[in-house]
Amino acid sequence: MDTEEKIIELIGVEKSFGDKPVVKNLSLYIRKGEFVTLLGPSGCGKTTVLRMIAGFETPTKGRILIGGEDITAIPPYRRPVNTVFQKYALFPHLNVFNNIAFGLKLKKIPASEKNGKTIYRHFTKEEIAEKVNRALKMVDLEDYGYRNVNSLSGGQQQRIAIARALVCEPKVLLLDEPLGALDLKMRKEMQIELKRMHRELGITFIYVTHDQEEALTMSDTVVVINDGQIQQIDTPKEIYDEPKNAFVANFIGESNILSGTMLKDRLVKFLGVSLPCMDGGFHKNEQVDIVIRPEDIAISVGGEGQFKGEVISSVFKGTYYEMIVLADSYEFTVQNTSNFNLGTKVVLGVSPSSIHIMRKIRTINSFVGEVEDEETVWLCGGSFKFNNADETLEKGDEVIVKVPFDAVEILDDENDGVIGAKVKQSVYKGTYYQVQLRTDRGEDFLVDTPYEWNINDRVGINLIPEKIIVEKIDDAENEPITDSEAD
Repeated sequence: MDTEEKIIELIGVEKSFGDKPVVKNLSLYIRKGEFVTLLGPSGCGKTTVLRMIAGFETPTKGRILIGGEDITAIPPYRRPVNTVFQKYALFPHLNVFNNIAFGLKLKKIPASEKNGKTIYRHFTKEEIAEKVNRALKMVDLEDYGYRNVNSLSGGQQQRIAIARALVCEPKVLLLDEPLGALDLKMRKEMQIELKRMHRELGITFIYVTHDQEEALTMSDTVVVINDGQIQQIDTPKEIYDEPKNAFVANFIGESNILSGTMLKDRLVKFLGVSLPCMDGGFHKNEQVDIVIRPEDIAISVGGEGQFKGEVISSVFKGTYYEMIVLADSYEFTVQNTSNFNLGTKVVLGVSPSSIHIMRKIRTINSFVGEVEDEETVWLCGGSFKFNNADETLEKGDEVIVKVPFDAVEILDDENDGVIGAKVKQSVYKGTYYQVQLRTDRGEDFLVDTPYEWNINDRVGINLIPEKIIVEKIDDAENEPITDSEAD
C-alpha cells in the first residue's frame, strides 16, 4: 500500500487509565475515502481509539498520523477531523441553520500574505449561508434551516449533527455510535443514508458501533476489537465468512463453534466424523476450532447428511425458523425457511465450503512462576499446590507453569479460590464451554468447563495439582511461552 493512500495511521498505540490498560499496542492504517467501522462489545476500547484520533484523549504510548503528519500531541481543533456523537449535542437555543453554522463562524481561513506572514479572516455571511444550505441539501433537509431543533425527530436531529460536522469540510468524519438512540426502522434508514453520503462526499468515515448488522451493512472495512486489541481486519464478507478466531465467529452473527483435529490439509475431524473442508496450511493432527454458520446447515428428514439428530427447539424469526438440533451430544443451531417440529428425527448435512477452520488462540495456559517450597508454586498472585514427585525443583527456582484447560476449577465464590478473577468470555463448543478468566493482575486463563458462566461474574480459581506441569526455566533451552507465541 502506497503511503499517499493512507490518510490515518496508528502506530503501536496504547492507552491506560491509571494502571488499567484499555488499548494495547494497536497498529492500524485507514485509506483515504474508506468507510471503516471499529466493531466490538461495550468496553472493548473502540471509542477510546476514536477519541484518540479526534484528539480528546492522548495515547499513553505510540503515534497517530493524519496525512503523514504526526498529530499525536496536536489539540482537537487543529486536526482535520470532525466528530458526530451518539448524543447529538445540538444547541437548543439555536435554530437548525445556526447549529450548522456555529463552527463556520469560529473558523478562520487564509486571506492574504503580508511581510511573509499569513493573514486570516472569517467567512462572510454569504459564504456561511452557501455552505450551510449545501450541507442541508446533503442531508435532505433543505427547508428546515429556520426550524427549532427541538421540534425535529430523532432521525432529523441526527442529520443536523452530521451536517454540522460536514459543513467544515473535514478530511475525516468520526462517528461514535451515532444511531444508537434511534428506533430500529429509523436506524436502518439512516444506515442507507450514511452510506449514500459517504459515496457522494468521498471523504473518510470512521464509524464506531457494537451493532454487527450496522458494521456489515455500511462498511468497506471492519476492524473487530476485543479487550483493547485488534482481532481481525477485513471486508464485511470476509469477517462473516472467514472469522480468524472464536471471538470473531461468536461475535459476528450466529455460529456453531466446535473443537476438532485437522487430520491433514482439507480434511478435518470433529464429533467423531472426518469431513472434507476447503482449508489448508495446518500441521498434521493440529487441534483447531471449527465454525459452521446456522444457515449453511442442510436439514431434512431421512435425507443425506453427516449427523443424525433430534429437534429440541424451534423459534420463528420472521423470514426463517431457528432450530436447535441435538446431534452427537452437540446442540447445532440451524436456520431454515421450513419448520421441523419438536422431537422430529432429522439429518444434518454440511458441505466442505461451509466448514471454516481457525487456529486455536491457545492450546495450554502458560505462566512464569517461582517455587515456594516442595509442594507449592507462586504464580498469578497466589500459591498453588503442584506435584513435585521427583523433587528436582527447589525453593526459589524460576519455573514455567503449564496449566491445561481442564486443570482449572472455577468457583462461584472468589473467596473459595486461591485467586479471584472476572469472566471475560464464554464460548459454547459442543460438549463444553470454553471460558476466559481475567485475574486482577491481568493474566488470562482459558478453561474448559461443562457449565456456562456469565460475563463479568467474579469467580475464584483453583488448580488441580496432578494436572499442572511445572518445569524449571533453562536459559539455553526453555524460554517462557508468551501470550503472543501462544496465539
